[in-house]
Amino acid sequence: MSQTPNTTEFPASTTTDRLASMAHETIDRVTPRVNRAELDVRTAATKTAEGAKQLQDQAVEATEENLRKVRSYIEKNPFTTAGIAFAVGALLSALIRR
Repeated sequence: MSQTPNTTEFPASTTTDRLASMAHETIDRVTPRVNRAELDVRTAATKTAEGAKQLQDQAVEATEENLRKVRSYIEKNPFTTAGIAFAVGALLSALIRR
């Protein structure tokens, strides 16, 4: 005896199939937009990283230039530098004691 499928037993299956199909269609429709958004975000991140690297390089360069100037001043004026260092040390010591 063969049983014929009762259609009232399978409506959940057909509903699930329809929902799955709609979900796939939605994903297929949205995918190009998401890919474009990802590309835009990656491009912006790359530009930001490049800008940050340039700023870092400029900061390092400026710091190195200032260090060269300070070293040059110290070499040309050792006694003045020692006096300034002594005065700053005395001032800091007085502030720390309080």
